[in-house]
Amino acid sequence: MKRRRRRAHRPLALVFALVATILSVAGCRTPAANSQPSGAEALALTVWVLDHGWHTAVVVRRSDVDRARWPELDDFSDATLVEVAWGDREFYMAKSPTAWLAMKAAFVTSGSVLHVVGFTAPAADSFAGSAAVAIRLSRRSFDALADFVHAEYQRDRDGGVLRLDRSLYGSGWFYAARGRYHLFNTCNTWVARALSAAGLAVEPAGVVTASDVMRQVRPIGETRPPG
Repeated sequence: MKRRRRRAHRPLALVFALVATILSVAGCRTPAANSQPSGAEALALTVWVLDHGWHTAVVVRRSDVDRARWPELDDFSDATLVEVAWGDREFYMAKSPTAWLAMKAAFVTSGSVLHVVGFTAPAADSFAGSAAVAIRLSRRSFDALADFVHAEYQRDRDGGVLRLDRSLYGSGWFYAARGRYHLFNTCNTWVARALSAAGLAVEPAGVVTASDVMRQVRPIGETRPPG
């Protein structure tokens, strides 16, 4: 599992490094204030941000999710934890991703997908080898995150989601998604936008690589695996 997650994104290394350099030189990075959402609400719920190497993902406890806000998780009724990530359709779903597909995704997208996976195995087994940061959220912030993900699904004429293929690992699906993947809107930019939608002081502008995301979330969370 670990090998598949990391190998699938190795061709992105050159693309991400090039863009990160351009953004850094151009001064496009906006430092984010590292803080939790303000207010007196109890931080009762936890989300995890995973670093899989070249891309990041968000993990939630299935039982914490309000079904009315993210009803697509009915596909994972038996899961304890659910991981969600976003990316270019052709590259993410490729059985053997190549550098050419990575470059093509950066400039000529084939559409985007959500990769949603449910887990019932112990967290230590499911996410071994991936750095994780746990962040506490209020119910309001957690619901805002669920609303954000729910809105990212592409739908058919009847409002149903479009399942494209089984997930790369675990028990899950690729779903057709909204949004256009490109050099300045990568899988990691998407995660930053999701966290920002939850009210966290995470700045999506200038985010290209996984390290751009993790650099912002480490000061506002705790390093520990999902569970």
